Amino acid sequence: MPDLPPELGVRLTTDGAQFCVYAGHARSVEVCLFDEADDGTTTERRVTLRHRAHGTWFDTVPGVRTGQRYAFRVDGDWDPDRSLLHNPAKLLLDPYARAVEGGVHLDPALYAHRVGSDLRGDLWVRDDRDSAPHMPRCVIVDDEFDWGADDFPRRSLTESLIYEVHVKNATMLHPDVPDELRGTYAGLAHPAFVDHLKRLGVTALELLPVHTFTHEPDLVLRGLTNHWGYNTLGFFAPHAAYASTDDPQGALDEFKSMVKQLHAAGIEVLLDVVYNHTAENSREGMTLSWRGLDQRAYYRVDGRGRDIDVTGCGNTLDLTHPVVARMVLDSLRYWVQECHVDGFRFDLAVALARGKDDGYDRDHPFLVALRTDPVLSRTKLIAEPWDLGLHGWRTGQFPPPFSEWNDRYRDATRTFWLRDLAASASGGIGHGVRELATRLAGSQDLFDRHDRGTIASVNFVTAHDGFSLADLTVYDTKHNGANGHSGTDGSNDNRSWNHGVEGRTDDPDISAARRRSMRNLLGTLLLSTGVPMLNAGDELGRSQRGNNNPYSQDNEISWMAWDLELWQEDLLETTRHLVRLRHEHPVLRQRTFFSGRRVHADGSTDLAWFGADGEPMGERWDGPAVSVLQGLYNGAATSERSVLIVVNGSAGAVDVTLPAAPGATAYELLWDSTDERPTPPGDPVPAGHFVQMGAASMRVWRPVEAA
Repeated sequence: MPDLPPELGVRLTTDGAQFCVYAGHARSVEVCLFDEADDGTTTERRVTLRHRAHGTWFDTVPGVRTGQRYAFRVDGDWDPDRSLLHNPAKLLLDPYARAVEGGVHLDPALYAHRVGSDLRGDLWVRDDRDSAPHMPRCVIVDDEFDWGADDFPRRSLTESLIYEVHVKNATMLHPDVPDELRGTYAGLAHPAFVDHLKRLGVTALELLPVHTFTHEPDLVLRGLTNHWGYNTLGFFAPHAAYASTDDPQGALDEFKSMVKQLHAAGIEVLLDVVYNHTAENSREGMTLSWRGLDQRAYYRVDGRGRDIDVTGCGNTLDLTHPVVARMVLDSLRYWVQECHVDGFRFDLAVALARGKDDGYDRDHPFLVALRTDPVLSRTKLIAEPWDLGLHGWRTGQFPPPFSEWNDRYRDATRTFWLRDLAASASGGIGHGVRELATRLAGSQDLFDRHDRGTIASVNFVTAHDGFSLADLTVYDTKHNGANGHSGTDGSNDNRSWNHGVEGRTDDPDISAARRRSMRNLLGTLLLSTGVPMLNAGDELGRSQRGNNNPYSQDNEISWMAWDLELWQEDLLETTRHLVRLRHEHPVLRQRTFFSGRRVHADGSTDLAWFGADGEPMGERWDGPAVSVLQGLYNGAATSERSVLIVVNGSAGAVDVTLPAAPGATAYELLWDSTDERPTPPGDPVPAGHFVQMGAASMRVWRPVEAA
């Protein structure tokens, strides 16, 4: 026997297959091989793994080839107080399985302890019912795939537009995608959808979870599903239900083909990955894989064997354990090396970096491993910088090269354009323009440490979690009744404004004001320094009917509708226009923060802020009644065109004097958010002259320099 165990998972050999799995506290491990008999029944053959080293069990089973269905059974002590929950009656999935066939069919037998029909029971009584009839199977697949000339696009974050999208939602209703491909990996790569992405200017798709997942028991009992997929059942296998084929090998190949086709269009693929918890929930939950293999190794537990939950999902994976950290790193490398994925967004990333004392550690071994790994350190790494544990909000505190979802950006933008505008409309005052300016300029207050630069900030106004862009302007409160939680789920801090009427309305003035607010939010997002992330469908004015947490809605509430009204076509063209402006003006997407220092012989600074009177802001920053701001982004230092962005956050029209900045003789209007659809530029306006800004509006000007 070798001194070290082989690689975890399954490796085909010349005469069979080598199985290797970690079960550090087990007494025995069996691999279970499933075959279909001639009469259609399934037989199970159990083979005891004979070899053990460092808690890892392994052996070679002759005659096993590609397509074999398999799983494990583990025996050992049953002592919940010591986190020992071994039960050989429970079929366990291989944590390293690269394909999973079938689903979890809810039944009391899936629980390692005795439960009744209500799924409640006695944790200290081991259950002897066989769970195999209710469990999916792992499948051995072939990793070979014809990648042809595929290469990683490696788009710079300074030129990136990330598009957060759910595989199924994107094309379920798309009229130009064939019925059999709608809602699948193949549908996402269909020319009709790819053309939409290219015309929009998208450089990267960020896919909601595509790792194999299952549904929480409480959802199943209520006839719902975990539509978003944040309930992982396998970290190496693509979710089979998103494939247009029932064949496990075909599902893996379809995922790879999707990546290949998106790469050919110059579009990167980023995966939203959930390594903070698993589908097994708390120790009172089902036993599907990791819990039955080694509860003490895989999960954070206290001295009495209870789960330490900082995820809100019942359990937390323990990345201080080398086996768990290795599993996550192996999974990430698999998706990069075998599936050509370009990067990852880490769900509840703070949970991955909690140390032995449960506090967040920016130098956590897992983060260090990511940053030093020769493969993973060259990919795009994006953190959701919070979890639900103590001191879990850590925006701006991840190390380079991580970028982070910037929730401060989301909140500031919504506050200025919606909550403060609502206050202005009712005669009140807002919060002023200081924080909006900080977010427009790249959030230097959050990300200036450790030379991270502007690309550390992933700017977003909406995401999968929360109101859609359109719903931000239509609803003051969430309408989540369809989720079955009596409307208590979902955030209450939406910073939305219904513009006077809750829900849809035929009032033309209110409808026009809502559309202008959408354009203001999009304009701010797409012209801010940092990395913009667009929530799929926002460019189409997609509504979720006021549901700000549609995680369980696999229906028209979540699916993107493609039968557009005129205002939606106008919004789409506005979004394309704004993306083009961003692309054409690199000064808006530079890598380094603005310094405010002089960058040109004429005395101009790289970024200058002016009030409505065209004079420098000076000491006027902190006035809550200040709702007009002009930002002149100077491209002189990089030989690029300059841009002037002007915002009016008040409910009334205002006169704005365009600044008489050095080198600028006049200004050419590039975009006005009061326009339903972008219009061609008019005659330039001389510097120092005033223009009237419409109520609650935004304009983009380009300085005309002296000849």
